[in-house]
Amino acid sequence: MTNEEILDILILGSGPAALCLASELCSQKLSIKCISTKSPFDKWGNTYGIWASELEDLGLDSLLSHRWAETLSYFGDGINKNGNFATKHHYDYGLIDREAFQNELLKRCKGIKWLNETAIDILTVNNFSEVLCESGLKLKSRLVIDASGHKSNFIKRPILSDIAQQAAYGIVGKFSSPPVNKNQFVLMDYRSDHLDKDELLEAPSFLYAMDLGNDIFFVEETSLANYPALSKDLLKKRLQKRLSKKGILIKEILHEEDCLFPMNLPLPFKNQPVLAFGGAASMVHPASGYMVGSLLRRAPILAQKLKIYLKNPNLSSIELAKKGWNVLWPSELIQRHKLYQYGLKRLMSFDEKMLRSFFLNFFQLSTKEWSGFLTNTLPLPKLIFVMSKMFIKSPLKIKLGMLKIN
Repeated sequence: MTNEEILDILILGSGPAALCLASELCSQKLSIKCISTKSPFDKWGNTYGIWASELEDLGLDSLLSHRWAETLSYFGDGINKNGNFATKHHYDYGLIDREAFQNELLKRCKGIKWLNETAIDILTVNNFSEVLCESGLKLKSRLVIDASGHKSNFIKRPILSDIAQQAAYGIVGKFSSPPVNKNQFVLMDYRSDHLDKDELLEAPSFLYAMDLGNDIFFVEETSLANYPALSKDLLKKRLQKRLSKKGILIKEILHEEDCLFPMNLPLPFKNQPVLAFGGAASMVHPASGYMVGSLLRRAPILAQKLKIYLKNPNLSSIELAKKGWNVLWPSELIQRHKLYQYGLKRLMSFDEKMLRSFFLNFFQLSTKEWSGFLTNTLPLPKLIFVMSKMFIKSPLKIKLGMLKIN
């Protein structure tokens, strides 16, 4: 294209968020291009777990590489018999087939041109957006959407000094004995009998683990959220101690991963000329860290609305972005986000014992209630009801912890 051509939409990024949105925009027959420092064909490194019902509702459950009916957690201390009691969730969990997921999105993006470029500036010129690339290339578009992740330099939001981050270190491998039972998935294992007294005073972490079949398992030590974030080395040490306590040795590492991402990013300002999607738009669930289900649910709605708005040739980039922000973050979702952030702040103030007590009570809610909370699919009135119900049923110490102002 020449520099004088004007796109409908230019997307920054090539990860799950960018592809989810690009695939939906492509179906709207819009003029789209994407730029990224990475190729959209580069294999994604991290694993993506999801409650199976989220993909079933979208007709995408065929994208699961694994699915577990036996899903459970441990919220005892592990020191006595009761401490080893399992909370059974009776709700299927799945692992997304990364390659199949990526290929499916790429197939839906057929016809979109991807440019290997790095955006260094975005300007508003004559009601259009102009993206200046490191190579000197300039691209004009009616709307720019940043789906490059939470580290975006172009999306403006309130400054928050204490950004809480979820951190995890995990391995896919073979072990001297199974870390979890056959055909089993463990969402959260908070048992702490492998830690000494000093370690128990530090920020808590839990084991997230699954049987992948053929004597291969995925085990990951995870910190739900903390400021400052727990280091990879600390999580790796805790994972090794946890396995060692059970007499389990690592025989072979097939894949190693660590992740670190913000959980409580403030929502972006809605009056800026660049729209965002995914991590850049603060779409990570503040209470659970999940985002893929939200990407898949919200991308079609945003794409459909943008198609309508773009039919009006008089709307400037700023006006289009503002309308996009209102679709992405309507009042209902903003209020839910605030409640989740409040809940996260309270959880971060809990010590290890209080956290175990909290989650033990949380999963006594009905399946629809706790799963809706974790997937951000509860309407606001129902969310308020569930949080109130949780408060009422909690022990006094947890109630007091929830009520603290700071």
